[in-house]
Amino acid sequence: MKEFVKVAAVGDLSDGEIMLVEVEDERIVLSNLEGTFHAIGEECTHEGGLLSEGYVEGTEVECPNHGSLFDLKTGENTGPPATENVPRYSVRVEGDDVLVGPSG
Repeated sequence: MKEFVKVAAVGDLSDGEIMLVEVEDERIVLSNLEGTFHAIGEECTHEGGLLSEGYVEGTEVECPNHGSLFDLKTGENTGPPATENVPRYSVRVEGDDVLVGPSG
């Protein structure tokens, strides 16, 4: 993805919630953490579990398959069995629109 794309409205996601959004062929987990939006890759690096179906606790999401943990702000792997990070995407808010852009 080379440009920012609108994926949601600010009101679509309450504090502490996540949702799946798709941009081109990329599946992305969008999260709202204390009013700040973040975006990470959806596929767990352990065995491909869907993080959008995971459990949120604080700033982490737990993969529903085997319990790997990922930081919703950075995509960093914070708990096994996964050992690799997921991509992190840029996010910005313009008015009521939430936009996701290139990973970084």
